[in-house]
Amino acid sequence: MPKIKTHSGAKKRFKLSKNGKVIRAHANKSHILNKKTRKRKRGLRQTCVTDKTNTAQVKRLIPYK
Repeated sequence: MPKIKTHSGAKKRFKLSKNGKVIRAHANKSHILNKKTRKRKRGLRQTCVTDKTNTAQVKRLIPYK
């Protein structure tokens, strides 16, 4: 059986936790930060778990992580 290629974009954006959950960063933290509150920007720094509807798809993209 040949190896599966890892998706280059996905390997930069996602990683797996010890329990197999997919970890990602929040969106909306790159620009137009003036109108966002300090509290909101601080919350966007944290990582979060990918929604369960997308987890299977992302795991297919990063098979060896």
